[in-house]
Amino acid sequence: MKLLTVTVPCYNSAAYMKHAVDSILVGGEDVEIIIVDDGSTDETARIADEYAQRYPTIIKVQHQENGGHGEAVNAGLRQATGIYFKVVDSDDWLDEDAYKAVLDTLHRLLDEGQSVDMMIANYVYEKVTENTKKVINYRTALPVNRIFTWDEVKYFRQGHYILMHSVIYRTRLLRNCKLELPKHTFYVDNIFVYQPLPHVKTMYYLDVNLYRYFIGRDDQSVTVANMIKRIDQQERVNRYMIDCCDVTALKNKKLRNYMIKYLSIMMTVTSVYLIKEGSKESLEKKEKLWKDLEKKDKKLYRKIHNNLLGRSMNFKSRLGRGIVKVGYTIAGKIFKFV
Repeated sequence: MKLLTVTVPCYNSAAYMKHAVDSILVGGEDVEIIIVDDGSTDETARIADEYAQRYPTIIKVQHQENGGHGEAVNAGLRQATGIYFKVVDSDDWLDEDAYKAVLDTLHRLLDEGQSVDMMIANYVYEKVTENTKKVINYRTALPVNRIFTWDEVKYFRQGHYILMHSVIYRTRLLRNCKLELPKHTFYVDNIFVYQPLPHVKTMYYLDVNLYRYFIGRDDQSVTVANMIKRIDQQERVNRYMIDCCDVTALKNKKLRNYMIKYLSIMMTVTSVYLIKEGSKESLEKKEKLWKDLEKKDKKLYRKIHNNLLGRSMNFKSRLGRGIVKVGYTIAGKIFKFV
């Protein structure tokens, strides 16, 4: 059995996927790499097959009809034989030294009989258009370099959360929680780091800069233009997150509060882009989203609606909506999510 399965979703990734795969190969035989060719029309399939021929004990290739990023992750999870599971997007890569430290730590924990449900490491925004790097770490929120539970989690700043880039799950946990990401939908990474959390009991935060997140391609899903164009998919993910878990019923207060704050951010992002789209239909969708949340769980609605972000998303005036858009643009430049 492999220590770690890394799934690399690829769609027309021929121009950059080698960097991602080569960085993961540093893990050697400890690692299983599953390259998912998600209906590519360029040279992606050929490159993937060549890798599998060169590294038959490490690399598997799954060719499938296009199902979107979520279905590519699903395909990797279905085939995974590793004890742990991670996703690395085809335009990103792993830092060699940090990666080795992660594998060594996972080995040590297993040897000591203390394997954990989730490992967290830092990630780095590599924003090529500005030639800048921004490291996202969790030192203020999580105990460092030891096993801990939700009871020991400290304070997460607003907008500072565990993302797909930072997380490695126990494979069995993902299967036990029946994680299945929706097809043909962007932004499903939010589901990936939300739905499994009630099943996570033990965690380990390794303070190393593992994941390098490339920002700068015009076709990336997180650009403002693409998020507006795909706002229906953002809304779909938002609704999925509302429905997948009864958050207010969670017994652990810190887990409950964390998930409520994360959902609050998702409600904010969805609302902002519906406002930025600006049509009557989009504004009506925003109103309906909030009303549907209230209908499903009044307690959850009050907690999200009555905080500062929630109130600002429900301004009725044009001036109020303008304030929201300007504020989000400023926040995006600080936190690098646009």
